[in-house]
Amino acid sequence: MSEAVEVEQIIESKPRKMALPTSLDKDAIREAYEDVRSNLTDNEWAVFKFDGLKIVCSDKGIGFDEFCAQFHDNERAFGYIRIQMGDEMSKRSKFMFVTWIGPEVGVMQRAKMSTDKSIIKDVINNFAVELQVESSNDLDLMMFKEHLNKAGGANYGTGVREL
Repeated sequence: MSEAVEVEQIIESKPRKMALPTSLDKDAIREAYEDVRSNLTDNEWAVFKFDGLKIVCSDKGIGFDEFCAQFHDNERAFGYIRIQMGDEMSKRSKFMFVTWIGPEVGVMQRAKMSTDKSIIKDVINNFAVELQVESSNDLDLMMFKEHLNKAGGANYGTGVREL
């Protein structure tokens, strides 16, 4: 009878799997974030990806097409992009935070994105619009601009259109 108790105790005390926390390369992420926000640099975007359990700055650069090329079907990532907005009377930069979850990403990794997003948003915290994108078809400049326009409130123009 004592053997049965010992076996039950061993079974009950087996190690449990625990999710390991995600960490950040805060200095590199903050540097890239400030670089995109600055009018003194050319970089318009930065992309942050997972290196194991750590979120790192994967790349930064110029051009919307290059930004879109950073996101792949089998990965999770975050993007921060500056988009020139305005009308014929005024131009201004607007910022967007993008959460990318590729269509081939598994259920557990998808579920973990909400907590991972809250971690990176401790550093990246100034943006007009936040979007979650799960398909390369949704990486569309006109759609991004529409979301920024809606978030921006009043849209005044002269009423004159270029034909």
